[in-house]
Amino acid sequence: MLLYIVAYDIPCNKRRKKISDLLEGYGQRVQYSVFECQLTHAKFKELCKRLRKVVKLEEDSLRFYPLSQHTLGQVEVWGVSPPITSFPSSVII
Repeated sequence: MLLYIVAYDIPCNKRRKKISDLLEGYGQRVQYSVFECQLTHAKFKELCKRLRKVVKLEEDSLRFYPLSQHTLGQVEVWGVSPPITSFPSSVII
């Protein structure tokens, strides 16, 4: 399981709303166009598949930054914002 930082820049209001609504089902909004999503590989692929149906690659920009437990400890947060999404202390497989 990885924590993905998903950032987007979508010029169309209608499409931006669809994308943000979709991302809210997978993670936590931490800034207006940035989400933290804790996902298994399968859930990440599912999210990408669903986003592809909405995104217009010739107009929109999405970025996915994977963070592992190791790199998560190096993240710095300044100012007022929600806490960083943390990994569960145990994982049931």
